[in-house]
Amino acid sequence: MSKGEKHHHRHEHHLRRCCGCMASCLLALVLVVAFVALVVYLALRPSKPSFYLQDLQLRRPISVGDPSLSASAQVTLASRNPNDRVGILYKRLDVFVTYRDEPVTAPVSLPPQYQGHRDVTVWSPVLAAQAVPVAGYVADAMKQDVAAGFVALQVKVDGRIKWKVGSWVSGSYHLFVSCPAVLSAGYPAGGFGGSNATVSALKFAQPTGCSVEV
Repeated sequence: MSKGEKHHHRHEHHLRRCCGCMASCLLALVLVVAFVALVVYLALRPSKPSFYLQDLQLRRPISVGDPSLSASAQVTLASRNPNDRVGILYKRLDVFVTYRDEPVTAPVSLPPQYQGHRDVTVWSPVLAAQAVPVAGYVADAMKQDVAAGFVALQVKVDGRIKWKVGSWVSGSYHLFVSCPAVLSAGYPAGGFGGSNATVSALKFAQPTGCSVEV
């Protein structure tokens, strides 16, 4: 091997060693940052927020078509951050109402919001009516529930949240909330004649707690 070839070989070997050292240092830095974030997360142990359905007011009667459902309502939801040292960033929240897992309103997006330690936030979105095709048995079940004197709905929230500690912000987590809403029902004498029956009066029974998944 000539002197020039030896010099070129040593240069390539030195370059590979430098690149390997840089890659190792970068990997070590990433691992240290991830470890510190994990330690902070485990030390603080953020708890998921609590949600409560305070009210559900129908702006017009639920419509039971053939076969479709629709409703226009104003929902009052309260959320509480139970953490002493962890804030919550609500990045996206979509609220809608369902009956037997069938949507009866279009989703409404709430504005992004930060919730401080132990803070309570209240939202009162208006959910517009949207005629949603459903299976025939679902529309029939709604009529039967009203005839029995109550309608059981679900107010649902689907969104993304982040935890915040000082200047550190976690990655995004999926949030899903389900709130039972029982309404007492009244309907005109003559029942549900025709293919477009409507419930004339529905009243929210009482505030309820919600199931929360993060």
